Parts: sequence; C-alpha cells; structure tokens
Amino acid sequence: MTFVQVTTTTSTREEAERIASTAVSEHLAACAQVGGPLGSTFRWHGAIDRATEWVCHLKTTTERFPALSARIKALHSYDTPEIIAVPIVGGSPEYLDWIAAQVRREG
Repeated sequence: MTFVQVTTTTSTREEAERIASTAVSEHLAACAQVGGPLGSTFRWHGAIDRATEWVCHLKTTTERFPALSARIKALHSYDTPEIIAVPIVGGSPEYLDWIAAQVRREG
C-alpha cells in the first residue's frame, strides 16, 4: 500500500477546517492539519496576485486520493483549487498502518 500527503489552500480558516473535518469524518483522510495564515504569490488571469491563505495537509492512501480530491473540489470555493498529492516515501509502520485503517473504515 502507498500513501500520500494531500495539500490544498483556502481563503479562510473556516473553509480549511471544513475540508479537514469532512475528509476525516468521511474516511477519505486519516488526519488533517490546518495552518496559517500564510502569504501566497501567484499568477492568475495574466497578472501577479497575492493573497492570505490557510493550508490544509491531509494524509491518505493513493487508492483513496481520487475520492478525496473530488470531495475537496466539491467543498472548495476556488474555481481552480490547489490539490496536490505528494508521495510519503517513508514513515513508521505503525503510523502508516493507522492511516490505512482509518481510510478503510466505512461510516
């Protein structure tokens, strides 16, 4: 089994916390951390833009990533939300087993 850390950013802490809570309660992610605020600089519609954002990191399996990605997109207020999955190349076996068990559970 392989694991990923999924990152998204939002414009408010409340939105990031709603995504985190929903993903964990629906067994799409084992856990989520919300942090911020942070300053973001990006190109949007041909211009450099800046925003204050909140980051949400979620841990899941590669198998559950498509469902998690779809759920983040459905909950997100951005037209094009950041949804990035980075492989977890190592971790304690107990922690990785815990992630797998949490996202495997139904309701």
